[in-house]
Amino acid sequence: MLSPIEFREYQEGDLDGVIALCHQGGWNSYTDDRDRTRKVFTAPGVVAVVATTSSHIIGFAYFQTDRAIQAHLSLLVVEQTYRRLGVAKGVISYAFPLLAATRVDLITDTAEAFYRSLSHKEESGFRLYPPRTPTSDS
Repeated sequence: MLSPIEFREYQEGDLDGVIALCHQGGWNSYTDDRDRTRKVFTAPGVVAVVATTSSHIIGFAYFQTDRAIQAHLSLLVVEQTYRRLGVAKGVISYAFPLLAATRVDLITDTAEAFYRSLSHKEESGFRLYPPRTPTSDS
């Protein structure tokens, strides 16, 4: 039987456990540079939440928020063993009051069914990247 799941705000000592989850989930941009990842999770305007069981991190999410209207879910990852047990929904529910925002936007290409199961409004969106610099071959 699985231990009870608890939710709390991210703490500095959680970094290794969160990086391990990101590695399992294939989120390599969070595993390549430990210092950069620490800065991301503790930056101003960021709310980060962990789900734990027996002091083991099984879920993590971080949001960017203006603490008034808008928030963005930047990353949500749950250990494979604990998927479909309410961990992701619990992380989001725990985070909402901490965000002090009226809505959360996100982009997904793998979890549409999960997000559709939550109270939502589906809209088209874009992810923008910096302009490419022309090369001498262009």
